[in-house]
Formats: sequence, C-alpha cells, structure tokens
Amino acid sequence: MKAVWYEQNGPAREVLAEGTMPDPRPGPGEVRVRVEASAVNPSDIKGRSGWAGTRPMAYARVIPHQDAAGVIDMVGDGAEEAAADVGAWREGQRVWVREAQFGRPFGTAAEFVVVPAACAAPLPERVTFIAGACLGIPATTAHRCLFADGPIAGQTVLVTGGAGGVGFAAVQLAAWAGARVIATVSRREQAELALSGGADAVIDRTTEDVAEQVRALTNAKDGRGIDRIIDVDFAANWELATTVLKRSGVVATYGAGQDPRVRIDLPYYPFMLNGITIRTVLTYIMPLAAKQEAVLEIGAALVQGALRPHPIRRFPLTAAGVASAHELVESGRLMGKAVIEID
Repeated sequence: MKAVWYEQNGPAREVLAEGTMPDPRPGPGEVRVRVEASAVNPSDIKGRSGWAGTRPMAYARVIPHQDAAGVIDMVGDGAEEAAADVGAWREGQRVWVREAQFGRPFGTAAEFVVVPAACAAPLPERVTFIAGACLGIPATTAHRCLFADGPIAGQTVLVTGGAGGVGFAAVQLAAWAGARVIATVSRREQAELALSGGADAVIDRTTEDVAEQVRALTNAKDGRGIDRIIDVDFAANWELATTVLKRSGVVATYGAGQDPRVRIDLPYYPFMLNGITIRTVLTYIMPLAAKQEAVLEIGAALVQGALRPHPIRRFPLTAAGVASAHELVESGRLMGKAVIEID
C-alpha cells in the first residue's frame, strides 16, 4: 500500500516521507478499511512534532492521523467470536474511523488501515467520505463535552471557539439536542459559520466583552446565564467560567493553549462557592459506554442532516501534500478541516 510516515519527530517538511508498505491484515476483533479520505487534527501535529519535546516517539515508524472514512474490505479471522460488532457481514460497509493511531504505530495517512471494529462506525449514504473523515476526534470530543453531565435540552450553552473543529461540532450537536447556543468567535467569517451551524448568537471576543454580552443575551442580572461551557482554552477562559456559569454549572474543557507544559493558577473558592464542575475531556480515554453513546448519537445526527463538516481543504497522499496540510493546521489560519484524499 502507499503511505506517508515519519521516523523521527520534527517539522513536517523535514520528517515526512512517502513510499509503499505491505498491505496490513486484520486480527480477531479488527477490520481493515480501504481509506478514501484521512483528516488532520491538532493532535496529529503534536504527535509528529513530539509535543514540544515532552513525548518521544513510541514507535520506529509512524503513519499519522487518527480519523478517516472509507470502506471495510476485510475482517479478521475468528472475528465473530472476538467481538459482536464485527463479522463478514461488515465487508463493503461505508464507515467513519476514529482513534486509528491511538496506541498503534499506523494511522490513516495510507491506502489501508486496520482498527478495532468498534473504531469503524457506519457512515450514512448521504454523507461523503470527505465529510465522514472529519468526524472522529472533533465530533466525539464535542459530544462528551456536551452530554457527560446529562441532557441539555432547554439549557443555554456557551461554546468558546465556535468555529473550531470541536467547537463547530459542539454548536451543531447542542442545537440538535434542543439547547440555546451562544458561541464566541474572533472573525466575521467565523461568526457566519457558527450561525450556519445553529448558534443562536455569536460574540466576537476580540471586540466585545464576552461576560457583558452573555449578561445581555441571557437577561441574567448577576451575569450567570449559562448552564454549560464547552471550552477550547481553559488557561485563557477559566475566569469567564466563574462569571457567567449558573450555580452547579459545568465547564467542559478539551484544551488549554498550545504548550503541553502549561500551568494554571486559579482561585478555588469562586468555583466551590458556586458549585462549578470542571470537566476535562480527552476522547481517547472516554469510558466505553460514553464512546458507544457518542457513536450512536453522532450517527443519528448525521442521518437527520443535523451535523456537517467544516469547509474542506483537500491535499494529496504524498509527503509534500501531507506536509502542506500539517503546516496549514499548525499555522492556525485554517478555518475548516485539512483532508488527505486517497486516489
């Protein structure tokens, strides 16, 4: 199979290589997916770069990327006994793939990938492979942030970074679930995207006082009009949580800036006296039941047309193409998803 890989950490243009490798074969409980599209996430960038020197390579060679979409073309021998969700009946099934490179050396920047059967979820016919490749990390992270603490119908949810990968998925899933959604953005085109995804209101954090705007939008005299915050950068936004969350509210955070060594100095009592829960979310370590629920509900939202991907930038499966995709994601200038098309 054709693949792109790296054998040392470093800048994308310097370490990514391309070539051929033996086609992988699935073992019990696994499926092989013929990859049609492979999406790039920030965690793929961090893995390739070595997380600012904090995490050395775990394998001699790594094919990057966790997320993809394609068609199952082979199931592992004895698979029926190994797992209830795999068997010959799955051959030919369109799927979206998540966590392909978690705990494994070989991800989805290749013509084929082998994953545990549960990591390949059915992709509705109405959803393209390009769109399906964009689901994995963003959609499951957004789902966990939104629903880990119970239903949100009738609640008011604040999504910081509402045009980002997770943020845009959170806006759409929250609106689908019956919540009122307020999103923060930093550019006009981001505001338009968040509104198109179902946000009821947007706040430009670069020109507006977010807490003041939340107070106005929620008619909360004490400013506490938010039930749940889905937060992209806890290091920057923790103080906002103490200001706008209702008592017993939740801030579910999946990031805290770009430095993995970040330290946050926050006061205890503003959180304790208002009963605020701080929930950190990492998709890879979600409980199995939470992952299963996320897959089912993401599937339902897809079938109903309530979840769609970002604008897409497409790149070829070459070392130069994957490097360009990584560099664009790393630059922070991309509003949307970088996707590798497999020819």
